[in-house]
Amino acid sequence: MAAKELLRVRKEFVDKVRLPVLNQLLDDLLSDEILNDQERNAILEVNPTTAGRARDLIDTVRCKGNPSSQRMIGHIQDSDKNLYKELFPLEPPSAQVAQETPSAQVAQETQSAQAAPTPQVKFSDKLIPTTEMFWRKQQMDEDVYPAFKNAIKNRVALLITNIEFKDQRYNRRGADKDHRNMEALLSALGYQVVKHTNLTAKEIDEALINFSKDPKLRDTDSVIVVIMSHGKLGFVIGVNYKADACTDEEPDEFSIDNICKHLTCSELEDKPKIVIIQACRGEKTGSLPVLNNEILHSDSPVSAAAEDYEDDSLRFVNEEKDFIFLLSSTPPDTKSYRHPVHGSLLIQYVVEVFNTLAHEDHVEDLFRKVSRRFEDFQSGDQKQMATRDRCSLTRRFYLFPGI
Repeated sequence: MAAKELLRVRKEFVDKVRLPVLNQLLDDLLSDEILNDQERNAILEVNPTTAGRARDLIDTVRCKGNPSSQRMIGHIQDSDKNLYKELFPLEPPSAQVAQETPSAQVAQETQSAQAAPTPQVKFSDKLIPTTEMFWRKQQMDEDVYPAFKNAIKNRVALLITNIEFKDQRYNRRGADKDHRNMEALLSALGYQVVKHTNLTAKEIDEALINFSKDPKLRDTDSVIVVIMSHGKLGFVIGVNYKADACTDEEPDEFSIDNICKHLTCSELEDKPKIVIIQACRGEKTGSLPVLNNEILHSDSPVSAAAEDYEDDSLRFVNEEKDFIFLLSSTPPDTKSYRHPVHGSLLIQYVVEVFNTLAHEDHVEDLFRKVSRRFEDFQSGDQKQMATRDRCSLTRRFYLFPGI
């Protein structure tokens, strides 16, 4: 097994490999995509000595499994034949026969290595920056939205969070944490954040209209809009919402359709427009919505006990109807959960995934990985799944943090 072979020769490799050979191995493994830019740069920057770099390299590659380890052994042979002979001397005939396994067995071992489950990601609490090399490489790809440095410097985002409502029963405990977390993430990604809290539906609409007229939109490469409140299918609830409003009263509900309507402007033509909404769905004509503070009754892998999570919805029944790019839950009549101290699951997961992976993953992949985080959340028969929807991106969009 190639990984075991690298472990066997580890000490000798560290002692004998020369710096030019080590640098060539780093370049070869980067070209093979066995190492990524972050791993290569970390090996070079963290270790001032050749031995330290060699030790870090061989440990990184062998932990990636047999196919990766075999590629490294092949590169050693190509880069320094004398070192290869010292590390891997010719075996006696009997041993050579034992290593020549039938092709079917080799294929099975390779398939098993490739099918092995991906190790659990260790999420970063700080945004990992993109490397200059990665950014330059993506700029040459026609399937990637252009992100010039001047455009990145002109990024702007809109953040709207409803925390306190006229009817205090609807107050969203923990939403202030979501607001701070999203502001910090958006700022770290290079976006100037236009912030609002506690808006009515009309004020949300006006905030979007004003945002669509921001002079920075002409020079930006993208925009992000984040809205967090209670919701129902197709609408976000304003802070003056009344469950028992008279039929002739205009309900305090903002139509999600208006987001796309207002962001469809010449300044944002051909530019990614990313929308994240933390709100729930559901509606039934003639019914009265109920603020549902159900208690969950099982342990959860999230940062606090599941019974502390609140339902972040007004409960309704309605047919499925989507207008958002990333929604905190699936239809119909489904709920999203918010911790009164740590904030909503969606925002917790968005921050974790973006901090850890935005330096190398495009936005659609980031959203998919946010949704995947919800696979681990369950309390009794309660489940939540973030939904990606209304995606009309024609290329891959990378956020390039730190560029």
